[in-house]
Amino acid sequence: MTSGNGTLGHKEVEGKTSNGWTMLVLVVAMYTVSIIMFILGAYYLESHTRNPPLGTILILASTILLSLAIIYNCGFFTLQPNQARVLILFGDYRGTVKKDGFHWTNPFIKKLLVSLRLRNMEGAKLKVNDKMGNPIEIAAVIVWRVVETTQALFDVDNYENYVTVQSESAVRHLASTYAYDHGEQNEITLRSGMDEVSHNLKKELQERLAKAGVTVEEARITHLAYAPEIAQVMLRRQQAEAVIAARQKIVHGAVSMVEMALNELAEKQVVRLDDERKAMMVSNLLVVLCGESEVTPVVNTGA
Repeated sequence: MTSGNGTLGHKEVEGKTSNGWTMLVLVVAMYTVSIIMFILGAYYLESHTRNPPLGTILILASTILLSLAIIYNCGFFTLQPNQARVLILFGDYRGTVKKDGFHWTNPFIKKLLVSLRLRNMEGAKLKVNDKMGNPIEIAAVIVWRVVETTQALFDVDNYENYVTVQSESAVRHLASTYAYDHGEQNEITLRSGMDEVSHNLKKELQERLAKAGVTVEEARITHLAYAPEIAQVMLRRQQAEAVIAARQKIVHGAVSMVEMALNELAEKQVVRLDDERKAMMVSNLLVVLCGESEVTPVVNTGA
């Protein structure tokens, strides 16, 4: 079955099979009867009760029955849980069997095994440019499985290779649509928005792989780093930004502490300070609070 364009969109239908154990009893019986008929035919040909016509008929019938038993024997197959067999008779799709157990079908039908189990695909590290043009390394792990066996076998040439190629393409496209860690205000980046990035990766993969009858259960970024040629430069930039952010917090805290000190002195009237002395006190306190090294106090013993 195909879609309207006549090329893609094959749909699964249930394959018809017989119980394997019932057919096994029948095939064993055919082997047994053919052997008995052959022995009887030989007996009638060679014994004192010679009856060549009957012996010839029995041997011919035993040969035909044995040939049928051998042919029927080719129709058996087994299925484990989460496996499927796609049945094809001389190029014509005859259905898909997903029920686990012992089955028998037309011996001339080709039975293609397809695994329906979850599979992990750990992608290689890819070197791409992010949204800002910075070269980065990125890798992802994809958890997927086949849900439509006919699409997997008939709509793409090799569904496992198709998953690999499309997954790599999706990861490359995703990396180019996000900045690594410095975007516009409130913009999601690859580092800060891992959950949303993974969700979008899964969504894009599902759109790409649906044509192959594949569903994506999970997609996660497993490796993310700047490319080696700019890693040291970016590390220094990150360190500088961290120092600046720390300084901003220190200065903000120091100003608050100085303001609190001046207000406390004024309210409790501990000492009266003119503007010049206030400026000197503010300067000294900021040096003490914002300095990187310990400050050595100098005691003024003069007037």
